Amino acid sequence: MNTPLIGLDWGSTRLRAYRFDEVGGVADTRALPWGSRQLPQGGFEEAFARAVEGWPHAPVLACGMVGSRGGWREVPYLDTPCRLEALGRSLTAIDAPDGRTVHIVPGLRDPAGPDVMRGEETQVAGVLARMPGLAGNARLLMPGTHSKWVRVRDDAVTGFTTLMTGELFALLRGHSVLGAGLPEGGADDEAFARGVAAAQASGAAGGLSRLFSTRALMLEGALAPASVADFLSGLLIGDELRMALAAGWATPDAPVLVVGEDALCARYRQAAPAFGLSLQSTPGATAASGLWRVAAAAGLLHGLSHA
Repeated sequence: MNTPLIGLDWGSTRLRAYRFDEVGGVADTRALPWGSRQLPQGGFEEAFARAVEGWPHAPVLACGMVGSRGGWREVPYLDTPCRLEALGRSLTAIDAPDGRTVHIVPGLRDPAGPDVMRGEETQVAGVLARMPGLAGNARLLMPGTHSKWVRVRDDAVTGFTTLMTGELFALLRGHSVLGAGLPEGGADDEAFARGVAAAQASGAAGGLSRLFSTRALMLEGALAPASVADFLSGLLIGDELRMALAAGWATPDAPVLVVGEDALCARYRQAAPAFGLSLQSTPGATAASGLWRVAAAAGLLHGLSHA
């Protein structure tokens, strides 16, 4: 089988490699624990060699933290507003030890923040490749360690905002007076919903004003120690949705596309009705679809008439 492209979704904690077939489908995939912050002894070169070992010498396209300041090669950002097709015209090429050339996708910078992203721009391209009818006007939520609220118009990213919801949760759960040392528990949907309700009721003061209530509720016996994590999760996710509504990143009259890991996206969808918001799931491997679309725009898919 011909392999016209190898794609790498290279984040800070993991590396996912895709071998594509001639119509842009993923023929093979590999997941390795070598993100830009935790590499094998041989660094980026060794991680890359292991990711593509035994695969044909096809064009290689990589997105994510591989192009960051601490990555394999720092790649300049493109400023918003930025048409998604421009990503393919702004690749940075580096030579790998095995003779392959690796093309790195630039990240995006929103001067209004300022704010930056690496990797999510390729996911946005993938979402709209799969759902082209939404390219004219779309809002996307990309939850994770650093949650992104992205605005798209006429197939261009016009702006975005990052919220450190996931990282804040990890810090509060593991290193604060609210959560450190508490036992792990099973999923407690009631505690999560209670946290969402607390965020929704916080009004103009915001969820930060309700954080310490986590400890008060536990000391009073109204919140089990094993349920603190779910309450905090609900409070932080709920406050993110409250902010999105207040800032106009999301409105009740239009669905928001949610892109990310299934379990985390499910939590956001669970919280959304409290704020009158509708979150719509996105299909398939969005990073892979985005890599294929960027490769086509860059002219890397040689000899494919449909590209």
